[in-house]
Amino acid sequence: MLILAFGSMVIMVIKKTMAVKKIILTGYRATGKTSVGKMLARRLALDFLDTDSIIVEQEGRTINEIVARDGWGYFRAQEEKLLEALIDRQGLVVATGGGAIMHQGVWPRLMASSLVVWLTADRQTICQRLAGDDNTGGQRPALTSDDTYAEVERVLKEREPLYRQGSHLAVDTGTLDIAGVAEVIEKEFKLRA
Repeated sequence: MLILAFGSMVIMVIKKTMAVKKIILTGYRATGKTSVGKMLARRLALDFLDTDSIIVEQEGRTINEIVARDGWGYFRAQEEKLLEALIDRQGLVVATGGGAIMHQGVWPRLMASSLVVWLTADRQTICQRLAGDDNTGGQRPALTSDDTYAEVERVLKEREPLYRQGSHLAVDTGTLDIAGVAEVIEKEFKLRA
């Protein structure tokens, strides 16, 4: 792992990979995957896909409704099918749901065909973003029965090793704005393209 620090900006180049033509953004809720992904797609003239939005569209109901009726297991199964379908697709920027990293049967194949970028932020930043996001209550159902801060703490503790192992690059979105994050990823992508 290579850690680059530029003032308060910290970027970790976790792994090198072969030439890629797709970017997968991973990370916890509210780390900027969709916002950064849309900007990256515009800058690189690639198509943008948000896996949560695709599932909502396919199901004709919100994530809250899917989980309330069919449970997280059903949602995760739909997510895994979608990730599987994206393995061989190219020319994309994909914003995944925060739990997509848990699909360890699919993830190594995504890593082999993509630049996988882990968008990070500290727990306080994530909680502030979740509190300020009107979609949080309606679109992002709770993952645990804990309060927001405790949930973020608990879930990140479980997922951070997966994010670290399952990414080529990590960028802290708490220290850069959307354009700055997109610029870092764009440069790395062009080096690997």
